[in-house]
Amino acid sequence: MLKISRQVDNALNCAVSSQRRVIQRCEASQVLGDSCSLEISPPRVVVKFGDPVSVSCVASRPVRVLGWESITGASHTQHDLSVQWQVDSLTDWIEEPICYAVFFTAPKQCEEKLNLVQYKKPDSVSIRLNDTSPVVEGREYQLLCEVQNVAPVQYLVLRWYRGQTEVYKHSFSEVSAVTPVQVSSTLLIVPNRADDAVQYRCEAKLELGAEGPQPPPTVQSEALNIAAQYPPEFPSPEEEILDISEDGDKRLNCFAVGNPPPVYTWSSSNHQENVDNHPVLTAASLGPGVYTCTASNILGKKSKQFVIKHKSKGV
Repeated sequence: MLKISRQVDNALNCAVSSQRRVIQRCEASQVLGDSCSLEISPPRVVVKFGDPVSVSCVASRPVRVLGWESITGASHTQHDLSVQWQVDSLTDWIEEPICYAVFFTAPKQCEEKLNLVQYKKPDSVSIRLNDTSPVVEGREYQLLCEVQNVAPVQYLVLRWYRGQTEVYKHSFSEVSAVTPVQVSSTLLIVPNRADDAVQYRCEAKLELGAEGPQPPPTVQSEALNIAAQYPPEFPSPEEEILDISEDGDKRLNCFAVGNPPPVYTWSSSNHQENVDNHPVLTAASLGPGVYTCTASNILGKKSKQFVIKHKSKGV
């Protein structure tokens, strides 16, 4: 009859206790890492929270006990060289499965921890301007991107886009969290009038490595338009002099660009009645003189002058 030493008996009792989810540090020496005669396949598992998972542990030499220590799906076998950790629906964020073995020969015990990564896509990704006042050209503003309920955040990469161009990347590798969390990122911008046609958006991507789903789980925000306000400006601000015959049909064009759209006011040196909010006047209906157009909005105003000189027909 085989005589089993007290040390091996303790090791066996430890392994069985582990099966009952009681982790004990036994008298027998424990070996971790490369010298442990255990192989987990696959060694790294990436699984969506709530999905099934199955991993095998194989011993390379005869064992007395081989098993898995885990919150869910714990199991063990005697003498068999392989044991399976299998869960139909993984719903415990703090799960850390460990394969353990008690051998007949030294080293009598060893264990291998499964590299398990559970993930969850964000519930939502939103973008907004972190300021309630109107956006004025040339001033600095913050855009805020908020990511709701994502895990694990250390694998999250958040990218900012201006149109189709990536302008900033924010990673959270320095944050250590297992359960879903809310995170945010800010982008400093200085809007200008060209931003009227530009959209900003942010994209949250879980880059989980080669073992993770391909393509990586990604959630995008809606696009945000930034309409920068700026004072009126004339494309051609110089004074214009028009020589117009009696039957001429030239026009005085006072069109200006601005946001909000400018309001126009006309005045003249011959005291003709002001004409409001019309950027264009027909010159033939006006007498000789100096006409001043003023374009204004809430950010300022600009003026431009037109000088009309009438010529007699045939001159």
